[in-house]
Amino acid sequence: MNPLAPSAVQAFRKRINAHYRAGGRDLPWRNTEDPYRILVSEVMLQQTQVERVIGKYGEFLAAFPDFPALAAAPLPRLLRIWQGMGYNRRALMLRALARTVVADHQGRLPADPEILRGLPGIGPYTAGAIMAFAFNRAVVFLDTNIRRVYLDAFFPGREKVRDAEILPLLLQTLDRRNPRRWYNALMDYGALLKAGRANPNQRSAHYARQGRFENSDRQARGRILKALVAGSPLSAAGIVRATGVEAARVEKNLLALEREAFIERKGRRYVLRA
Repeated sequence: MNPLAPSAVQAFRKRINAHYRAGGRDLPWRNTEDPYRILVSEVMLQQTQVERVIGKYGEFLAAFPDFPALAAAPLPRLLRIWQGMGYNRRALMLRALARTVVADHQGRLPADPEILRGLPGIGPYTAGAIMAFAFNRAVVFLDTNIRRVYLDAFFPGREKVRDAEILPLLLQTLDRRNPRRWYNALMDYGALLKAGRANPNQRSAHYARQGRFENSDRQARGRILKALVAGSPLSAAGIVRATGVEAARVEKNLLALEREAFIERKGRRYVLRA
């Protein structure tokens, strides 16, 4: 695609900013520039609805207000606070990241995208979001909401649009004076598009429908961890009774949870790791 005309850039920005001025969402993580709090919100928002994150965000920060507190969190308490969010691996990753930041970066999140991408669980999107929202740096990154905006505006009717085609447009239209505000505006406009019509992201070459949750291993793992968070060590048979998950699936997921350092076996019973 050829470079956009200045008038096209201006018209696009005007549309996005007009919507944001008229009704930008008042989200708790938008009222802070604390890198720790923004990191927590970004990890929570991965594959989780905004409304669910709002309900858990304050509780999590009250329990673990900074990197040292999170780094020192016992796993049972961490998972108890995380309950209801799903994807428990994110909680384990956040604690590992906090421990690295405390050990290697004096408890402060580095304002460097290359260093950020080397921290546990941080990929290109999360690194870019932290740079923009915490440090107000003019970086380029994509998520589902942002991708939706550019597909709708610049690729009407096109199928199989690659991110490599979108990124140059994102760079050309980036508001370098206030990238934090610009990305918030893009996120809100993307949410508007999702609510109002067929999802433009289905025309992305990278689109993949999320797998079912009911009767999945992900659901089984969540039930197993919830049973163990409740307190006493449990045998495999006890976990079957507590969760209602069939024995073969329990055994399979117990092995996976052991490998991932969520649980350990003591005799015939399983407990959460410290």
